[in-house]
Amino acid sequence: MNYLLALSVPMLWGSTYAAVSLFLQDMSPYWVAVWRALPAGFVLLMLRPKLPPLSWGRMSLLSFCNIAAFFVLLFIAAYRLPGSVAGTLGATMPLQLMLLQWIGEGKRPDPRSVLLAVVGLIGVGLLLNPSADLDPIGTLAALAGTALVAQSAIWMKRWPVNDALGFAAWQLVLGGIMLIPFAWFVAGAPVALSMDALPGLLWLVLLNTAFGYWAWVRSVKKLGPNVMSMLSLVNPVTAVMLGIGLVGESLGLLQWAGIGLILFALLLMKKPAAHARQETPQTDEQESHVLNEQNRKSVQAR
Repeated sequence: MNYLLALSVPMLWGSTYAAVSLFLQDMSPYWVAVWRALPAGFVLLMLRPKLPPLSWGRMSLLSFCNIAAFFVLLFIAAYRLPGSVAGTLGATMPLQLMLLQWIGEGKRPDPRSVLLAVVGLIGVGLLLNPSADLDPIGTLAALAGTALVAQSAIWMKRWPVNDALGFAAWQLVLGGIMLIPFAWFVAGAPVALSMDALPGLLWLVLLNTAFGYWAWVRSVKKLGPNVMSMLSLVNPVTAVMLGIGLVGESLGLLQWAGIGLILFALLLMKKPAAHARQETPQTDEQESHVLNEQNRKSVQAR
């Protein structure tokens, strides 16, 4: 059940491109980011009307990195790079995550995990067939945005949070609020929403973002950021398959080979997944038992 829910996250996020192409082409992408984050956060907040599960400082930091800054960098990359190049750079997340863990936590990357991440990255490169025209600003934006999501996943795993719903809600609300002045400055005042855009917005708000970010937060806590970073390789696969089914695109032999490499890497990540399960946060009862046992030993020592 945990892995099915985790797998739904990149599949839902991979549908973003199809939803935008079919319903939201006439809208400013910056305001699409606001309408994607803020209403989704309010929907989750209505389901769990509580104060943030972390301090305001930590929540603001996560909201800025995981939502506001990431969306801004995402659109900078989208405007300056071909979509295939941006997608391939985003697939560096497993490698970036391992590098951040090595630098910040002294956790040396497992060679097998590095190999699987490289195989998956090659698969994404074949699938999306990126051109050689790499704009330096767009490239840095794509890599920086991916690094922010990776670092946010590390924080989400490390910081003690049991309320995944409230955690996701406040990230989206705060991140959406941070995006408003940027969208207004870059794209001007928002325009009235058309009925043609409504299906795409409903999909983005309710399933793609509200459900997707809750499932992302829960899955990072349950399975660990390394497993989720590898599963993120399903995102471009979903985007391409939806392009075939909805937009009439077709795949060549190299692209099918890329899909095969991605699936091969995911099937072989059994050992990292088992390691991640061992790092699953303790339940409240387990934590209470550990604390009681430590207190008992402390009293005996005195």
